Amino acid sequence: MPRPRTGRAIAAVRCARWSSACARAGSRRPARHDRCHGHRLDRRPDRGLAVIPIRPAGSGGVLAAPGAGLAGAAPGVSEPPPLALYVHLPWCIRKCPYCDFNSHEFRDGDSPPEDRYVDALIADLESALPSVWGRSVQTVFIGGGTPSLFSPEAIERLLAAVRARLRLAPGAEVTMEANPGTFEAARFRGYAQAGVTRLSIGVQSFSNDALAALGRIHDAGQARRAIETAIDAFETFNIDLMYALPGQSLDALRADLREALAFAPPHLSVYHLTLEPNTLFARRPPPLPDDDLAADMQALVEDETGAAGLRHYEVSAYAREGHRCRHNLNYWQFGDYLGIGAGAHGKLSFHDRIVREARLRHPRAYMSGALDSGAIEVSRTLAAAELPFEFMLNALRLLDGVPAALFVERTGLSLAAISRELQRAADRGLLDPDPTVIRATPLGMRFLNDLIEGFLRD
Repeated sequence: MPRPRTGRAIAAVRCARWSSACARAGSRRPARHDRCHGHRLDRRPDRGLAVIPIRPAGSGGVLAAPGAGLAGAAPGVSEPPPLALYVHLPWCIRKCPYCDFNSHEFRDGDSPPEDRYVDALIADLESALPSVWGRSVQTVFIGGGTPSLFSPEAIERLLAAVRARLRLAPGAEVTMEANPGTFEAARFRGYAQAGVTRLSIGVQSFSNDALAALGRIHDAGQARRAIETAIDAFETFNIDLMYALPGQSLDALRADLREALAFAPPHLSVYHLTLEPNTLFARRPPPLPDDDLAADMQALVEDETGAAGLRHYEVSAYAREGHRCRHNLNYWQFGDYLGIGAGAHGKLSFHDRIVREARLRHPRAYMSGALDSGAIEVSRTLAAAELPFEFMLNALRLLDGVPAALFVERTGLSLAAISRELQRAADRGLLDPDPTVIRATPLGMRFLNDLIEGFLRD
């Protein structure tokens, strides 16, 4: 019997509200690192599944009618959730043809204006302090673009400024993305000395032909050397791979996986290549594996990582015990995050509202704004009706799901407000019937778009 196919859609719904659910700078989807993929499924699970009853768990308040309490602004939360900091460094040497993040090439002979940009980041952070005053920051993530274009000295100045203005939790995770094309051993060690505890290395493939097809600036040798340095210099690290690449075979993917796993990485992120709007690949699509082969590739990823001792804990993430990405877990558990940098998005919860912010996208406009009148381009209070979709868009990516009580804690809504949607998803076999947890079934993970879309309201 054929397995249900994920196609290009083991991810989340694309819709007009995507940017409001975004955790990534200038992106339309939650954090790339652990990024969402946004293609819609064109098949639905069997409508003839047996009915699985589900009852809403108690919310500690008066039980409301289904859908009640969703008019008007979000009600706010009794206790703010954990807080993270995202910092966006937007420049890259060459924009990859599949990339739709807020990244900007700089011309040969130039270099990013790192001093002015760090000044702008510090000014932006100072302007944001009243919104997060007294709160402890659990994790920091420096993403891009290509953050490793910035010197270790610039990263050290940035992190020193963060520590001087925010209370970092003991043992805070500090992640930085790095492109192997910028690799120098002394440079990478400098990032560790500056305070980066976790390096996320954008390898994507160990095949030079595949890397060329993806427009990457590094080769396989640089990738190997970058990983070897990360093993030696950092507390922990992540390797990024991609699959369903142009012309890729199952054997080619197996070779990539086995080479990556030979380094015994504490964390591995494996993303399905998707054709995003407004990219070169969207305008001139390369030949990609068909849906059946892509599904076989996903199964191979799960088999190979499992055999190597990594646990599949999120749609695209695999980790050894104690090495899950805490920053991304905060996104997926609908925590708060302050986003600074060009195009950075943020989500902040208060007792009377939940707010999403977006910074100015273009680096020049961002620097001018941050150093003058302010860098926030959009700030809006979420409507209560938006929260179920936004919560599920993140939480249902986790294979273990989340406690049902977390929905109440992080949205301020009663579970009764989504009882109809929960029941419908359980009836279709997409959601676990256990009332104490919100978790996709194996079938729900295969048809995750359908499951999440069920919580989208007009």
